[in-house]
Amino acid sequence: MSIAPASLELPLAPDEDGVLRIAHTRVRLETVLTAYEEGATPEEIVQDYSSLTLANVYAVISYYLQNTTTVNEYLQQRAQFRETVRQQNEAQFSQQGIRARLLARQARLLEKDAA
Repeated sequence: MSIAPASLELPLAPDEDGVLRIAHTRVRLETVLTAYEEGATPEEIVQDYSSLTLANVYAVISYYLQNTTTVNEYLQQRAQFRETVRQQNEAQFSQQGIRARLLARQARLLEKDAA
C-alpha cells in the first residue's frame, strides 16, 4: 500500500480589510503566530481560540515555517499599519489631560447619582 502525498489547502482568507484570518474564523494570522512564537503549542492555541481546529493551526504553523520570509514581510506590513493608525488616533484624540477629564467626569456622575 502506498500513500500519495496530499496537497494541503492553506486555511487563510483575507477579510474586507486585507487582514489574513484563519478560514471561517475571526482569528488573525498574527494571533496564532504570536502565540506560537511565545511558546504555545498548537493544542494550547486551539484551547485558547475554540473556533480554530487543530488541523488549521498546524497547517498555518507549517506554512509559516516553510515561508518565513514572506510571512514576516506580511507581519511587518501589519505592524507598520498598526503604528500608523495609532499615531493618527493619538493626533486626533489628544491624551493631554485625559486623567483630569476622566476624574471630572466621574465626579459629575457621582454628584448626579447622589442628587
